[in-house]
Amino acid sequence: MRISHLPVVFEQGTVNMEETVGALELRSVSKIYGRGPKARTAVSDVTLSVRHGEVYGFLGPNGAGKSTTIRMALGLIRPSGGEVRLLGRAVSDPGALRRVGSLVDGGAFYPFLSGRDNLRVLARTQGHAGAAIGSLLERVDLAGDADRKVKDYSLGMKQRLGVAAALLNDPELVILDEPANGLDVAGIQDMRALIRGLAADGKAVFLSSHLLHEVELLCDRVAIVAKGQLLQEAAVRDLLEGDALHIEAEPVEAAIAALAARWPVERVAGGLRVEARRANAPDVARHLHAAGVDIYRLAPYEHSLETIFLTMTKDGHD
Repeated sequence: MRISHLPVVFEQGTVNMEETVGALELRSVSKIYGRGPKARTAVSDVTLSVRHGEVYGFLGPNGAGKSTTIRMALGLIRPSGGEVRLLGRAVSDPGALRRVGSLVDGGAFYPFLSGRDNLRVLARTQGHAGAAIGSLLERVDLAGDADRKVKDYSLGMKQRLGVAAALLNDPELVILDEPANGLDVAGIQDMRALIRGLAADGKAVFLSSHLLHEVELLCDRVAIVAKGQLLQEAAVRDLLEGDALHIEAEPVEAAIAALAARWPVERVAGGLRVEARRANAPDVARHLHAAGVDIYRLAPYEHSLETIFLTMTKDGHD
């Protein structure tokens, strides 16, 4: 039996932080399929950088160019223009690729082998004994099912096995495509903790997911793409931050008088809306305190990542 899409996993190396800004860098990367009037642009002039020690979300509707971008980042297809660099080296450098692990398309495994034996086979193809297999199976919560045949695994179990395969050689850059696919709520929480743990260990994690609430909780920065173009790259906190504060305070009239001289303020259901950003919150609180106003609640109005995503990509769906 021929397995055509085994997870791409590579051996550990050493990063010289002085040589590179990001663990993964795309510089004006484009991909065009076909020629002449039938040419189709899948990715157009995308520039982004993923840092060590962060979880970076890569978001876009179906057909946005996410899969093409991931395949270019892994050296599986060549860009039509621009440059991909892994850990400070060209993506064509085998030494760079050996320091990257990935889970793409859910991975593929020999169905009549156990999860443990699949990892052993993969380790041998990489030229090592797979000493970390036991601990990785525990880490992805498969230790109890490690000796079951993969054909009997659920989708979520196969997904966790794919993550274990991606981590087999302790890579410095981990690229994960829909790692929570098929997982229940508890499994998603476990996956979140695992991915945050990778970042805490100094690894760079490049994550593609349709679970926008999970991305909001998990990622440090995100890039949003549509129709092959990069629409936004920003820290999640900056992206979600609104431009107003919600305040519940008494007496209300004194609060309005104290704030109106510096910020636009209006009554809303449940309190006051003040046109000031999160960074102004301490100053707002000081003004209210000086005016003898009691503050019961002061919080920024925040957008959800889902709302931002749908607004930015409303014309980017298939």
